[in-house]
Amino acid sequence: MSLELCYVIIGILLLFAFFDLMIGVSNDAVNFLNSSIGSKAAPFVIIMLVASLGILAGVTFSGGMMEVARKGIFHPQFFTMPELLVIFLAVMITDILLLDLFNTYGLPTSTTVSIVFELLGAAVALSVIKLLYTAGSTMALWDYINTAKAMAIVGGILLSIVISFFSGAIVQFISRLIFTFDYQKRLKRYGAVWGGVAMTAITFFILIKGAKGATFMTEPTLIWIQHHTLTILGGIFAVSVIVLQMLLSIFKVNILKPIVLVGTFALAMAFAANDLVNFIGVPLAGLKAFSTALASADPLNITMEALSKAVQTQTGLLLLAGSIMVVTLWVSKKARTVTETEISLGKQDEGPERFESIWLSRKIVALFYHIFSSLRTTIPEPLRRAVAARITPTPVHHGGSAGEKPSFDLIRASVNLMVASTVVSFATSLKLPLSTTYVTFMVAMGSSFSDQAWGRESAVFRITGVLAVVGGWFMTAFIAFMVAFLFANIIYFFNAWGIAGLMLFAGFMIWKNKKKHDDQSKDKEEMNIFQFEKVDDFQAAVSDTFDHLALQLKGIRESFDRAFDALFTEDIGTLRQERKRTKQVQLSTNVIVANIFKVLRLLQKTDNQVSYNYYQIIRRLQKLSDGYRDTVIRCTMHVSNRHTGLLPVQVEELMEIKQVILQIFSTVETALAKKQIVDCRDIVDHFHLLRELVDDFNANQIERIRNDSSKTRLSILFYAISGNCVMMAKQTVKLLGIFNEAFINPSGKPGQQPANPCSDYSLD
Repeated sequence: MSLELCYVIIGILLLFAFFDLMIGVSNDAVNFLNSSIGSKAAPFVIIMLVASLGILAGVTFSGGMMEVARKGIFHPQFFTMPELLVIFLAVMITDILLLDLFNTYGLPTSTTVSIVFELLGAAVALSVIKLLYTAGSTMALWDYINTAKAMAIVGGILLSIVISFFSGAIVQFISRLIFTFDYQKRLKRYGAVWGGVAMTAITFFILIKGAKGATFMTEPTLIWIQHHTLTILGGIFAVSVIVLQMLLSIFKVNILKPIVLVGTFALAMAFAANDLVNFIGVPLAGLKAFSTALASADPLNITMEALSKAVQTQTGLLLLAGSIMVVTLWVSKKARTVTETEISLGKQDEGPERFESIWLSRKIVALFYHIFSSLRTTIPEPLRRAVAARITPTPVHHGGSAGEKPSFDLIRASVNLMVASTVVSFATSLKLPLSTTYVTFMVAMGSSFSDQAWGRESAVFRITGVLAVVGGWFMTAFIAFMVAFLFANIIYFFNAWGIAGLMLFAGFMIWKNKKKHDDQSKDKEEMNIFQFEKVDDFQAAVSDTFDHLALQLKGIRESFDRAFDALFTEDIGTLRQERKRTKQVQLSTNVIVANIFKVLRLLQKTDNQVSYNYYQIIRRLQKLSDGYRDTVIRCTMHVSNRHTGLLPVQVEELMEIKQVILQIFSTVETALAKKQIVDCRDIVDHFHLLRELVDDFNANQIERIRNDSSKTRLSILFYAISGNCVMMAKQTVKLLGIFNEAFINPSGKPGQQPANPCSDYSLD
C-alpha cells in the first residue's frame, strides 16, 4: 500500500466519522427518549432540548472510552500503520452499513457490540494474513487479538438481558403495588421519598458512569468522589426529598415529570459518554496512527506501539462531535422510527401492532399462561384479590395533554429510567462490559410485562417484537465480525480498486435502505389517516368513520385495478407489490373496526338501531377486506407458480367484471367522501348487471371445462375471482345503505326522517 493511498483512507475515515455519528444517534436515541416520549412527560420540544443538553454534557465525559478503539480489541504494537488503516476502514464501512440497516427497520441494536466485533473481525483478518505470509513467524492468532475482551462482552450481553428484564419487572410490580394506576393521591403521601430514591439512583449513575472519562476531571477530584460516594448520595437523597415534597405540597407539581426529565438527561449523557467512541474512536485512532507514522523515518513499516499509550482527546473535538449528534437527533426520521418500535412494544393500551405473531411467541405465551394458571391456585383468594385491586390497569388520566394519550404513565417511565441507571451504574462499578441499549430496552420490556401491557390480546405480538430485537442483537455480533473480516481482505488484496468497489457498494445499500424507509414512512402516514386521536363527539366520529371507509374503498379500488391488469399480463412484480398491500389494507380495516368500538362506547344502551348499523359496518367491511385479500393472493400465487395464463376470452370476461365492480367502488367512495345521500337505483342496477355477467361467464366457463380448454387451476382461479367480485360488490352496496341510514336518520329513531333511498332495492 502506497503512502498516497493512506492519505485517501484517512480522508475517508474522517468523512465516515461524520456519517457514523448521524447513523449511530439514529439507533441509540431510543435509549434516552423512550421513557419521556412514551409517557409524554413534557412537550416534545422540551424533551429534545433536555436530551440535547445531556448529549453535549456527555461527550466531555467520553475521553477515556477512546482507548477501546486503539487497543481494547487487538494489540497495535504488532501491526504497521497501513495494516491498521485497512482494519479501521473495513470497520467503518461495515459499521455504517450495519447500523443503517437496523435503523431502516426500526430495530435498536448495540453500537458498542457492533464496533467491538467489527474491530475483532477486521483484526482477525489481518492477523491471519500476517500469519500466512510471514515466514518463520512464532506468533499465534491470540497474540494479536484480545480474545478475553470479546468473550466478556458476549457474557455481558447474556447477563444484561436477563438481569435487566427481571429488574424492570420486579421494581415495576412493587411500584404499582404502592401507587396503583391511579397514582395521584398516593403520590402526595410518599411520592417525595420514592422520588428521592429515583433521583439518587440517577445521580449515582451520572457519577459512576461519567466521572472517570471526563476530560475536565482531575485525578484528586476523582479520588475524592470515590471516597465520599455514600456521603454524596445521602446528601442528594435528603435534598431531593425536601425539594420534591415542597413541589408537591406548595406548588402542586407532578414530581414524576422532572424526575423523568432528569433521567432522560442522565441517559443521554451516558449514551454520549459511553458510545461516542463507537462513532469517532476508530477514525481518531487511524488519524493518530497516520500522524505517528509520518513522524518516523519509515512510515509504511513502523509498528504502532504509540497507540498502546494513553491519549487524551481534546474537549473541543468532542464538543464538535456532540453538536453533530444533537443536530442529527432533531432531524433524523430513522431515530423516530427506532424510538416508535420500543414504545409500541411497551404501550399500555391495545391497538395496531408493529409485529405479527410467530410460532415461538405463541409457545411462550402458552407456557406462561399455564405457569400463571398453576400459581394462581396456590395463592390464597383474599391475597389475590388484594393484589389484583392494586395492579389491574384502570382507565385513568395519564397526564398527557388533550387528545394525546401517553403510551404508558409516568410511574413506569420513572421506573424505566431509575432501574436502567442503577443496573448500568452497578455493572460499571464492577467493571463489567454492558450495553446501554440492551439494558434500557429490556428494562422497558420488563416493566411493560409487569404492568400487564402484554395482555392476552397483544402478548404474542409484543413477544415476537422482543424476540426480533434480541435476535438482532446476536445477529449484530455475527454479521459485524463476518462482514468486517471480508471487507478487510478485499481492501488488503485489492487496495484502491477494493476501496472504490466497497464505497460504491456502501452508497448503493444506503440509497436502497433510504428508499425502503421512505416507503415504510409513507405506509405509516397512510395508516395514521385512519387513527382517532380523540372520540368525544358522536356525530363527528360518525362523519370520520365514513371518511375512513371512503379512503379504504379508494385503496381497495386502486389496488384491485392494478392486480387485475397484472394478472392479465402475468406481471408477477406488480402482483407481489399488491400482495404486500393486502397487509396494509387488513391493518387499516382493523384500525377502522377499533375506531368503531370507540364510537360505540359513546352510545346509550337504548341506541339499538345505531349500534346495529355499526355492527353491520364491521361485518361488511371485514367481508370486503377478506374478498379483496383472497383475490389478490390467488392471482399472485397463480402467476408465481407459473400456471397456465388466462385465455383471451377469460381476459375479456374478467375485464368486463372489473369495469363494473370498479364503477360500484367509485360511486360509493364518492358518496362517502362527499357525504352525499345517493338514490341506490343506479348502483343496484350495476350490481345486478355484475351478477348477470358472472352467471353468464360462469356458464361459459363450464363449457371451457367440458372441452378441456381451461385447466383445473385456471378454472378454480376464474370462479374464485368472479365469486369474490359479486360478494365484494354486495358488501359495498350495503355500506352505502348504512351510510344513507346514518345521515338521514342519525338518531336511529324511526318516523322522524325520510326513508332510506336504498331500502326499497333487493340485492338477492
